[in-house]
Amino acid sequence: MKLNTLFVAAVLASTSLSSCVFKTADENQLKYTHTTLVDGDAYAFFRQVGTIAPYEASYSKHVETVGSAQAKEVAGKVAKVFGEMMPQLDSLATKFHVDFPILGAEQYTAPSEATTTVAVEEDTATPDSVAAAAPVEIARHAEDYSDEAYLHHIQHQIAVVKEHFRRMSRNTNKELRDYAVAKSETIAELYKAAGGKEEHAHH
Repeated sequence: MKLNTLFVAAVLASTSLSSCVFKTADENQLKYTHTTLVDGDAYAFFRQVGTIAPYEASYSKHVETVGSAQAKEVAGKVAKVFGEMMPQLDSLATKFHVDFPILGAEQYTAPSEATTTVAVEEDTATPDSVAAAAPVEIARHAEDYSDEAYLHHIQHQIAVVKEHFRRMSRNTNKELRDYAVAKSETIAELYKAAGGKEEHAHH
């Protein structure tokens, strides 16, 4: 009887220990090797959209204080769509081991230097044997605000996001594919609100 009790206790202890070891191994794999559970397209999606969304959501708040009625309306829609998207993207990135702090990405600050584009330094680690993506570029606003410049700027940024969602809607990962499909109409409406024209394929 005593021997059986010891055997059961040993089995339980070993099971508990092995689950902890596996969990720690998973965490270390992500921390030290940056191995992800997504393909190259999905990795690029998280990097690019996850860089644009926080910056544009914060910049839109500035536009809402200085822009015309039209610009303010567009900025309000940008803030709403991208603001809702960020925690969703962050959860998905965490679930699929994409080591990118979307919620900690760069945000707009008051203008000090005029720039057109800036390259955001990327990790040199390669995601799951996929070649590392090119540096993410944020198309910056002009230092001197104008409605025309903002609308042109945000239209371009939404077009980039829209293209990434289009690609993700065909991804092999069902959860990411479903998310992209569910969001595609919202992104298309935002693009249209910013003055974008839908391109229809000709056969």
